[in-house]
Amino acid sequence: MENINSAVATLIHGSNTLFILLGAIMVLAMHAGFAFLEVGTVRQKNQVNALSKILSDFAISALAYFFIGYWIAYGINFLEPAAVLTENHGYGLVKFFFLLTFAAAIPAIISGGIAERAKFGPQLCATALIVAFIYPFFEGMIWNGNYGFQAWLETRFGAGFHDFAGSVVVHAMGGWLAFGAVLLLGRRNGRYRDGKLVAMAPSNIPFLALGSWILIIGWFGFNVMSAQTLEGVSGLVAVNSLMAMVGGTVAALLVGRNDPGFLHNGPLAGLVAICAGSDLMHPIGALVTGAIAGALFVWAFTATQVKWKIDDVLGVWPLHGLCGVWGGIACGVFGLEAFGGLGGVSLVSQVIGTALGVVIALVGGFAVYGLLKTSLGIRLSQEEEYNGADLSIHKIGAVSQD
Repeated sequence: MENINSAVATLIHGSNTLFILLGAIMVLAMHAGFAFLEVGTVRQKNQVNALSKILSDFAISALAYFFIGYWIAYGINFLEPAAVLTENHGYGLVKFFFLLTFAAAIPAIISGGIAERAKFGPQLCATALIVAFIYPFFEGMIWNGNYGFQAWLETRFGAGFHDFAGSVVVHAMGGWLAFGAVLLLGRRNGRYRDGKLVAMAPSNIPFLALGSWILIIGWFGFNVMSAQTLEGVSGLVAVNSLMAMVGGTVAALLVGRNDPGFLHNGPLAGLVAICAGSDLMHPIGALVTGAIAGALFVWAFTATQVKWKIDDVLGVWPLHGLCGVWGGIACGVFGLEAFGGLGGVSLVSQVIGTALGVVIALVGGFAVYGLLKTSLGIRLSQEEEYNGADLSIHKIGAVSQD
């Protein structure tokens, strides 16, 4: 009997390790999606820089999260013998890998907003500070119960802040951090002339679409495998993610009037919004959540560029910041039993938790990029920006005519 129990335990631990490892690999693949989404959206003279930023940011994120961030969020460090780290088939190590891919999404999100005019080195410094300190501070508060915030919400309002896969913890955090960076960085030269928007068309729609599709596919690992164990996996998360993605696509197609840029960002808006409540909502609630997110992105991106004259190149604040906020709140609406959800959520807790995430991201973004702006400088010179980040920073263009 003891041998049977041991065999079962081994199978469970091994299966859970493989499960979360596959999730980590799928979310790691999403970073290729971030890269190609940016490559296709920026002008050709900035394509090499887009690719270089995403990979370099991931490497810096891994170091910052391994040595500092993961310890701040979960109180765990890896300064142990390998024999200790490999307990339960190394599940603890693979869990770190999985959560690292979430943490590294923050600078990948920011990258799209500050494209075409940001210095390379200072951005890597910002990545280190954000992933080591700001993101894990909020991550630990929500996903590990640090500082008693979740316990207070549960006592006061009957439920803690629910964010299953990171509408607020990851996406809103990244979007609002980017908002501060974009404002401090300023507009691209020539983006506005006589107070009017000057069109800077995407360099490569096929690359933009490829980036969107890679993100869409990887997102099912992002959401479904946030259960982190086979026992907790739910087909509801998968179908809700699907319906939100479809809702965002259709809404962006209609509201965006067939524009391919809006069309390929619409499903991403829906997926951002469904992360928080994907384990609770009815699929119809997920469809509505995604559709509102898709329409919200089109409206907010247009308003940001045309009315408010904020030069957010990929629209990461509307996509991740605003749709992430909507996702946090939507979880408190469509997660309720009255709307066909599984219940166990409080709308008040969702609003408070979402607002806290926005405040921390805003303060953190202005603090980090403000410090770097005054110390190192965060913007390319006018000549460097004119020549493009590819030649100015990396000394090579994206294509060769030879």
